[in-house]
Amino acid sequence: MRVVIAEDLFLLRDGLTRMLQAHGLQIAAAVDNGADLLAAVTADQPDVAIVDVRLPPTFTDEGIRAALAARREVPGLPVLVLSQYVEQLYARELMASGSGGIGYLLKDRVFDSGQFVDAVRRVAAGGTAMDPEVIARLLARNTGDGTLTALSPREREVLALMAEGRSNAGIAAALVVSAGVVEKHVASIFGKLGLPASETDNRRVLAVLRYLGS
Repeated sequence: MRVVIAEDLFLLRDGLTRMLQAHGLQIAAAVDNGADLLAAVTADQPDVAIVDVRLPPTFTDEGIRAALAARREVPGLPVLVLSQYVEQLYARELMASGSGGIGYLLKDRVFDSGQFVDAVRRVAAGGTAMDPEVIARLLARNTGDGTLTALSPREREVLALMAEGRSNAGIAAALVVSAGVVEKHVASIFGKLGLPASETDNRRVLAVLRYLGS
């Protein structure tokens, strides 16, 4: 798996590089600004990009803007965002930017290298890896277009855990229910969100994006 990293702090960038390499991932490029990120993505066609939201020169939204530009240049590019805070607007923009794996993790909550690498692999495979606090903030600002009202409270719990990237077995363990019960909830969620079976689309990702981005 080939990874591009965009992080302005040298120690963190170097630490991410070493950690990912230790788990067998290849670092195609490790850069400190948005322009170099875009250049690396278009040149190297990585399997996933790990991007800090705030990059030079203004340290506001350069990282996320570069990630959005990269997804326009490379449609479906999996992107895992790292941020110090929950940037709701930018999270929504990223989720509305098209298909492909999406992740949004808070730096202070990334404590375990194995879990982080698992999140990277999951996003690269087209899945999601959303921090629970990001999910809560996005849902609190939901515009109320009817998407949420169609789901039962339990289905919302299942979908929130799905957004974190958990499998059906992981959701079952978290909710202390059987895998069969989770499967029924997932099928109901797909039905209520109007997501028929498809050979080309990942319904789990589409359900999460519709749920959080509505």
